[in-house]
Amino acid sequence: MKISVITPVHPPSIPYLASAYESLCLQELPDGWTWEWLVQEDGRTGKVADALPADPRIRVATGRPGGPGVARNMAMARSDGALLRVLDADDQLTSGALAREIDALTNRADVSWTTSSVLDLMPDGSTVGWQHADPPGGKLRRTDVLGYFQQNNYRLPVHPATLCIRRELALALGGWMALPGGEDTGLLLAASVVADGFFIAEPGLLYRKHPDQITGQANWTEPSEWLPRMQLIEARALALGDLWKQL
Repeated sequence: MKISVITPVHPPSIPYLASAYESLCLQELPDGWTWEWLVQEDGRTGKVADALPADPRIRVATGRPGGPGVARNMAMARSDGALLRVLDADDQLTSGALAREIDALTNRADVSWTTSSVLDLMPDGSTVGWQHADPPGGKLRRTDVLGYFQQNNYRLPVHPATLCIRRELALALGGWMALPGGEDTGLLLAASVVADGFFIAEPGLLYRKHPDQITGQANWTEPSEWLPRMQLIEARALALGDLWKQL
C-alpha cells in the first residue's frame, strides 16, 4: 500500500524542500506501506528538481502557473496511493505522523479523512503551540467542522495543512478548489460534510513561520478577496451537505 504526499511549490519555498524531504525520510510506516512524494511546481523555474536528491520515491513535475490549488490537483493526477497527505513545501512532518494517519484510516472504516495538531516552527528553530485550541482527539462527525467555521468568523477548528484523505473521496469532491487561496480549507470542509473524520491529538506537522509564506502576505486577508473566498467555500460545503442528505 502507498500514501501519496502532495506538495505544491512556488519559488520562495524551494529552499525549504530539503527539510521537508528529511522529515519524510524519518517517517516509519506500518509493514507493507511505502510513500511517494508528488512535488508540483506552480510554474517552470527549473530549480525544483535541482533542490532535491535522486530518490525514486520523489516525482517532480512543473506546469503553467495557476496557484496552489491547481498545483495540488496536478500532483493528485500523478498519484497512485490509496491515501493523499498534504505537506506544504515549507513545512515538516513530525515523527510518526504518517503512521498515525495510516493507522486511523486503515483501522477505522467509519472515517475518511484525518487532521492533527500542529506546532508552529519559528525562524529561530523553536516551536510553539497553534494559536487556537484544538478539539479533543477522536472522531469528527459531519457538520462539526462546518458548524465551527460558520460560528467563528470562517475560522477552522483544525489545521488544513495536516489533511490526510482517502484518494477516492478527494477525487469525488473535485480535489482542491480553484481559488487564489484557501483551496485547502475548501477541500477539508467539503470532505467534512460528506464523511466523518478523525482528529489526532499528537502534533503531526511543524508549520513554518517565515516572511515569504503565502498565508503571511497582506493580500491573504484583504477583505475584498478573502470574504468571497470564504463565502464560496461555505456555499460549496452547504450544497454538498444538502445533496448528501438526499442520497
